[in-house]
Amino acid sequence: MVAGNWKMNKTLQDGIALVSELKALLADTTPKCEVVIGTPFIHLATVAEMVKGTPIKVAAENCADKASGAYTGEVSAEMVKSTGAEYCIIGHSERRAYYHETPEILREKVLLALANGLKPIFCIGEVKEQREANQQNEVVKAQLEGSVFNLSAEEFANVTLAYEPVWAIGTGLTATPAQAEEIHAFVRSLVANRYGKELADNTTILYGGSCNAKNAAELFAQPDVDGGLIGGASLKAPDFKAIIDAR
Repeated sequence: MVAGNWKMNKTLQDGIALVSELKALLADTTPKCEVVIGTPFIHLATVAEMVKGTPIKVAAENCADKASGAYTGEVSAEMVKSTGAEYCIIGHSERRAYYHETPEILREKVLLALANGLKPIFCIGEVKEQREANQQNEVVKAQLEGSVFNLSAEEFANVTLAYEPVWAIGTGLTATPAQAEEIHAFVRSLVANRYGKELADNTTILYGGSCNAKNAAELFAQPDVDGGLIGGASLKAPDFKAIIDAR
């Protein structure tokens, strides 16, 4: 999978233009991977309609940890599903850092997403200080245990994992292919210990952290790197197409 995460960028009109351009670039090719674009909430219904009949799937960037009710400004998993979106990004490092989302909150979001037929793209990863202290393995293990390892095997089979070294997001820094492979392999071993080797082998683990058209092929060549969760490079259709082609 190659998934784009637009974050808080693009007006509705700009988003429509970007999707139109991406559709045109993909029109004569069959991607070798699943292609997902994560858009702001206000784009979802429009973009989902635009990509019908194409290889492109749509993700929300978040959902609420409550099913419904008096939560002004929140958007529920049920609402997301009603737009035609198929995926929901949950636990992005920016949500954890800026909005103080805890493992307990994220667990509820994952459960609600699954209950409403959405496939979570669940983000894990360490900050710079944790990497420098060589704590990355224990950090991602705790994040998985706190939010998704409570799921049944049948539920977990619908989860995509995205490892994002927080120190590499938007900084221009990128984990080396060897660093990415090392922690992706560790994450897969954790899934195998919890759910068995077959499910672990079938779990998609994406790399997110300044992945771009220049370094994507080398990152994706690693045995345990199954694709990318792409930030800035997903905002330009030619760059995003180049990353898709690298997979």
